[in-house]
Amino acid sequence: MTTALDPKTIDAELVRLNEGSTKPWALQSDRLVKQFRFQNFVEAFGFMTASALVAERLDHHPEWRNVYNRVDVELTTHDAAGLTDRDFTLARAMDLAALHRSS
Repeated sequence: MTTALDPKTIDAELVRLNEGSTKPWALQSDRLVKQFRFQNFVEAFGFMTASALVAERLDHHPEWRNVYNRVDVELTTHDAAGLTDRDFTLARAMDLAALHRSS
């Protein structure tokens, strides 16, 4: 079983995750949340596809919702009842996937 990160570590990881970002991740309860916007549905779907491949390799799957050019993401580790390193790893991969698409 994965262990949830303590609040101090979460705060530090969130700062590192958002360094230089114009669209930062936010903390809501025990979740990392972010809304990604793209030029169109194809770009949004491409982002989701790239993110899904990483999520599968990590065996860590996001909660997300797509409407046209918008993808709303929530990350948490259910079996740890909070945030873990896996959430931050997937968040970084999602940010990278978004960079490769027009937004």
